[in-house]
Amino acid sequence: MNKKNVLSVKNLNKIYSKKSDKPIHAINNLNLDVQEGEILGLLGPNGAGKTTFINILAGTVIKTSGQVNVWGFDLDKNPRQVRASIGIVPQEVNLDPFFTPRKQLELQAGLYGVKKKDRITDAILKLVSLEDHADSYARSLSGGMKRRLLIAKSLVHQPPIIILDEPTAGVDVRLRKNLWENVKLLHGQGVTIILTTHYLEEAEEMCDRIGILSKGNLVALDSTNNLLNKIQTKKVTFKLDKSAKIDTNKLSSLKVLSLKENEISLSYEKNRINMEEIINLIKKDNARILDISTEDGDLEDVFLGLTKNR
Repeated sequence: MNKKNVLSVKNLNKIYSKKSDKPIHAINNLNLDVQEGEILGLLGPNGAGKTTFINILAGTVIKTSGQVNVWGFDLDKNPRQVRASIGIVPQEVNLDPFFTPRKQLELQAGLYGVKKKDRITDAILKLVSLEDHADSYARSLSGGMKRRLLIAKSLVHQPPIIILDEPTAGVDVRLRKNLWENVKLLHGQGVTIILTTHYLEEAEEMCDRIGILSKGNLVALDSTNNLLNKIQTKKVTFKLDKSAKIDTNKLSSLKVLSLKENEISLSYEKNRINMEEIINLIKKDNARILDISTEDGDLEDVFLGLTKNR
């Protein structure tokens, strides 16, 4: 069964123009469909257009041209319904220190026009594991609790799409794992998640598909597995019985990554060189191979390859 698109973007442009400077294309002809129930990662260096895109969806930035459709609502014709279909978890912790989590969620629900009888404050507090701190002042909450409260605030109007804007920027490893458990819980309940992140390993682990933005252009959009399969570079490390010198000129694309006393790490393109050729090159120097370990490139290699020359 085909899943429906919950977000459809066609030929989206955002141009910032000042009279004195040449126009800046923050988003350049962006086309993107997001399917119901998926986790889509949006990656890109600073200034790639990620935040501009989110702000257009949030209604805080006006697009220059193009179409945006969210949950069947057109952004131009039904901006309120579009905003009601999206919950945004911002990077900054913007909480009133003297309000309790319960009070913050009730206030947020009121701002979205959710009637008291339709509010699910207790269920949300339980979902983000804040039920035991529901009536504590926000200023007394730990950093992790505050981040979870931001997620909770985005859920009060039960939107079908949640956008997480760099949710783990500047947080420690333990807290990052805790936040991801919360995201997986949400996803398990059928929420569609769009995630912007600088942490490539995070996107690799969490996302079904990944889009890579560079200078306002969508330079890649594919399943995480397909993107990783496109990487041609492999890394191999040899442990030897003695130090060895290798003439990398003998094989095209072979590079020495590191050279220690009895260990050499190399990179090569798997479609141009096979392992046997490298082994023969090492044996020519009369070194005996004691151990071999290999690894494929990761998402960082894709990312750098797609964005470095733009």
